[in-house]
Amino acid sequence: MSFADSILAGFSLVWSFEAFFALFAGICIGVIGGAIPGLSATMAVALTLPFTFAMQPITGILLLLGVYKGGIFGGSIPAILIKTPGTPASSATILDGHPMAERGEAGRALGMALWASCTADLVSNLALILFAGWLASFALNFGPPEFFALILFSLTIIAGVSGDSLLRGALSALLGLLLATVGLDLVYGTNRFTFGDPNMMGGLNFIAVLIGLFAIPEVIAMAWNPTAHLGKAQSLGKSKVTFADYRRSFKSIIRGSFIGVFLGSIPGIGAAPSAFLSYSEARRKSPNKDNFGKGEIEGVAASEAGNNGVAGATLIPLLALGVPGDVITAIIIGAFMVHGLQPGPMMFILNVDIIYGLFIGLIVSSVFLFIVGSVAIRGFKFVADVPKRILMPTVLVLCIYGVFAVNNNIFDVGVMFAMGWVGYLMLRYQVPAAPFLIAFILGPLLEDNFRQSMLMSGSDPMILLRGPITWFFWTLTVITVVAIVRTMLRTSKTA
Repeated sequence: MSFADSILAGFSLVWSFEAFFALFAGICIGVIGGAIPGLSATMAVALTLPFTFAMQPITGILLLLGVYKGGIFGGSIPAILIKTPGTPASSATILDGHPMAERGEAGRALGMALWASCTADLVSNLALILFAGWLASFALNFGPPEFFALILFSLTIIAGVSGDSLLRGALSALLGLLLATVGLDLVYGTNRFTFGDPNMMGGLNFIAVLIGLFAIPEVIAMAWNPTAHLGKAQSLGKSKVTFADYRRSFKSIIRGSFIGVFLGSIPGIGAAPSAFLSYSEARRKSPNKDNFGKGEIEGVAASEAGNNGVAGATLIPLLALGVPGDVITAIIIGAFMVHGLQPGPMMFILNVDIIYGLFIGLIVSSVFLFIVGSVAIRGFKFVADVPKRILMPTVLVLCIYGVFAVNNNIFDVGVMFAMGWVGYLMLRYQVPAAPFLIAFILGPLLEDNFRQSMLMSGSDPMILLRGPITWFFWTLTVITVVAIVRTMLRTSKTA
């Protein structure tokens, strides 16, 4: 199929009321979810996922991508208005956004957050379109040994960049790998850790695990401390963002966008580190560096550009290599799998129409984000005041419905609640959940490619070192492990 034919095939898939409505509705859902502290973009995507099962593949995936993009921006609303980030990615926005709100400039801060978010989102989408196809064509040279080395490197990165404690991140990833072995053996078909229960022969349900891990702990935390409340939202004020503000912050926005693209294309890093790195770089190079932390509009622009620049870039490893870029794209993989699609290099050959349909939808999403965000700035400041005693029971009902609807199996609901308590303990003891989920997804791929490599070579482990691609990823893995160990030793000495 030629390039022109691919574009036309993508247009034929996306050019429908259902697809555009799903994308627009997803952005609305995401902005609302991001604007409610405690809900987060991750939980919003997880709760929306079951509703995509009956949709066409392109429509369902665009819905989830809309929720993702809307949720990242939506987190800036409570961050600026009530000094509570709606998502972890909006934490850096508090530093200058809330001081601006206290001066009566909340409308100006939110306006800059919207302009920076849409600019960075567009840059990120263009990077995805330009680089994903090239990376996928390169990945066609991958065999089982190469994929094993890539996935092992991804797991090392994910464990190493998660949270303050490297040890907790590694333990979380190992627990995810352990639970990924439940079910039938991939090669011999024997039962593993099923304890004689036929419900476990197919492994733990992915949807039950992810909703239990991210949504249920918040419900349990609310039940544990029902008196927790949020601060009063600041008024928007009369000041609005101007073109002069945007022009003054443009360098920081573009710099933050490229930081987000770079960090987002590395599996496991996510939006929060990108936002803080973009903020620190803007502060370092700004002539107004002394104003940062006191209500500098350039700080808001840099933070929002950094976290929104990640949104499109996390799809680069997902589409090109089949490796999720962050925890939200790990959830979105579920939508691909439910519709019989396997992200990776072969998708650019077998399902190129869906790939280009997603590209077109993502470009349109930047426009929709600006439209929805403009309305959200004035209308959704009240969303931050939704009482948790109303919010959390509603979330619980949606969780139970979503998990049961996948297989009509009450056992999956039990798995969800069990994982909910695991997630609550992880939350309480500050063990990051993202490495667990991504390891749970990548675990079967890691094992499958290792077993295939051993079958190909007659159990000769040297096949794992064949060719320059495997050497490249093994070298990166060793460098990452050394860096992690050095960081742990340095931390233990200063503690």
